[in-house]
Amino acid sequence: MSWHYYVFPITFFIAGIFHLIKPKAFMRIMPLYIPYHKEIVYASGIFEILVAIGLLLPQYQKLSIIIAMIMLFLFFPVHVHMLVNKKASLNLPKSLLIFRLVLQFVLIYWLSIYIQ
Repeated sequence: MSWHYYVFPITFFIAGIFHLIKPKAFMRIMPLYIPYHKEIVYASGIFEILVAIGLLLPQYQKLSIIIAMIMLFLFFPVHVHMLVNKKASLNLPKSLLIFRLVLQFVLIYWLSIYIQ
């Protein structure tokens, strides 16, 4: 298997773990209009870990890809919020925040290739 087969599972697994062990960091970047910050951070962490595992299991791969694509789409408002809200930006350069917005679509497209 090629290296790209493992990129998404590793990335999602690590992100999921960080959501569970450092939830406050993720809660800080969420827009105020989204309720239940802590619960959403924990739930997204669990889903990221489950998606990571599912991506490695052929019988769950298609479902995991769809869930990963949905999650990336749902995270988009958080990345926009980070771009337009100085406090939520974590002092990251605007160029990096813009890159993250574009990257969301690239990742969704990349995943869509594997669902076929």
